[in-house]
Amino acid sequence: MIARLTAENAAAMAGVISDNRTEHDIPHTVSCRAQGVSESWFYKWRDCPPTGGEQRRKQLADEIEEIFTESGGTYGSPKIFVLPVRRGWRISVNTVAKLMAELALVTQVVRR
Repeated sequence: MIARLTAENAAAMAGVISDNRTEHDIPHTVSCRAQGVSESWFYKWRDCPPTGGEQRRKQLADEIEEIFTESGGTYGSPKIFVLPVRRGWRISVNTVAKLMAELALVTQVVRR
């Protein structure tokens, strides 16, 4: 089964191809061939500025990380969700939970 190449996956793949060049000295041509994409596709994605959605997601991730560290690592996604919503963000609890998982933010259980 061939997976669809979403914008998020495409940006990650372009990052992998770039990293192969800088870290392992593997030419872009070889990495593109191994990933099954054309070089022109890679250069399009490499030189493409971040979209509005990507910028918004980055801002939200920064805000969630800030709230998490301010809480001492004790707030979970339901509690963190409330604060950005009060600041005007239109998001869901699941979005916050997914971002927390991507950022590897795991809550600490406070024992009484």
